[in-house]
Amino acid sequence: MPPKTQIKKAVKGKSVVDCLSTEEMSKDQLEEHIVRLREELDREREERSYFQLERDKIQAFWEISKRRLEEQQAELRSRNREREEAEERHRVEITVYKQKLKHVLSEHHDTVSGLKVDAVTSTALLQNQHTQSELGLQRDLHDLQADFREKKLHNGNLNKELELKHQVELMELAINRDKIIRDMEVKYHDKMQSMAEAEAKKRQAEVDGIEDRMKSRVETLIEEHDRALRHADHYYSAVQKKLLLDQKKLKDELAKETKLQARADRKLSAAEREKKRLSEALQEAQQKLPELQKQQHDYKQAKTKIVATKARVKVLEKELRDLSMEHELMLQAFEKVQQQHDELLQKQTEVILDMQQKNGLKQLLLERKLAALTETVEKKEAQLCAALAASNIDQTAGSSAANKLQGMLESKQATIDALQSDLARDRTEYDNLLQTCKEKLKDLDVPLYDFPFRSSELLLAGQTRRRDSPGPAASNQ
Repeated sequence: MPPKTQIKKAVKGKSVVDCLSTEEMSKDQLEEHIVRLREELDREREERSYFQLERDKIQAFWEISKRRLEEQQAELRSRNREREEAEERHRVEITVYKQKLKHVLSEHHDTVSGLKVDAVTSTALLQNQHTQSELGLQRDLHDLQADFREKKLHNGNLNKELELKHQVELMELAINRDKIIRDMEVKYHDKMQSMAEAEAKKRQAEVDGIEDRMKSRVETLIEEHDRALRHADHYYSAVQKKLLLDQKKLKDELAKETKLQARADRKLSAAEREKKRLSEALQEAQQKLPELQKQQHDYKQAKTKIVATKARVKVLEKELRDLSMEHELMLQAFEKVQQQHDELLQKQTEVILDMQQKNGLKQLLLERKLAALTETVEKKEAQLCAALAASNIDQTAGSSAANKLQGMLESKQATIDALQSDLARDRTEYDNLLQTCKEKLKDLDVPLYDFPFRSSELLLAGQTRRRDSPGPAASNQ
């Protein structure tokens, strides 16, 4: 069955195409108009039956929605009670947690204060000990350095003095020894030469005397010569002994000088050993110096670690305060979000109820308009039948009836146009309200798979399908 508006527009278009008014129409044309009006009346009756069915369905859907709403409200009340109980438990847990947190904070504060006191006391003790040890080590180091410098200078002076003295003594001994040796050599060489010359002269004189008295006094000369030879042997032996004694004396003096030189060498070796001992003491002091420097470095590192520990304790205290503030802010934000959630649920419920009330009112208005139109059509049909019955009697009355029919058709067309504009406006408002409701539900994270309302386009498509199918009114006819 085509829509009613299209048929009426076609009728109106035909009257325009034929360029005939109701007064100029013939009887056949009026009968055709009557047939069309009857068909339109049938369609209006079908629409009435369809709207009655839709009204029953909407009423049933309204009751079902009302029951669901009551169930949802009961469930919402139970959920609210559960939420209030959960909030109460949460408040109790928060109170317990705050008390525990205060207890932990107090313990942490006591621990931190104790650690601070211990750290300060230990730091002060360590600092005093390190300061005293550092001062003592510095004093010892200065004393050792001063002793080392003094001993080094003293040893240097002693070494120089001993070396100079030893060199002087060696030079003097060498000079004296050379001088004595030269003097002794010269002395004994002169003595030997003089003695040799004297002995040679004496022997020559004796030889000359012996030669002079050889002949006369051979035996006497031989005896004298023998005595002289023995005397010369004794003399030479005495001279030899004297030379040996002088040589022995020189050897003794040389041994004494050697002993003096050995004593000087021993003194020099003792000085060198003392120098070596002082060098070893200096090396030991230099070896101890890195260890002392390491102890000083360890003390500085310990001091730096203590400062870093204090800074870390301050940072941890600041982080704890920040976390406490953040926890309180999160609790406030949670309460605010929970309040917004409750407000949105309440607004959603109010919007759904308001929309259902508006739809119910619009349905009642449409039913009333439909009833009024049906009554008007029935009255007009009765008037038209009366006019047709009287048309055979009075032509003038027929023309007036045709005029009335034309006016009725125009008024009906105007009513239909007004109803269509109202329907379009209602569709727009309904779609806007439905879209707003869906957006609110999406914002509240409510699933839309069980959303009971459909768009106006789907509703009108369903109505068109129902019109095309044979309705109960058509089957009755």
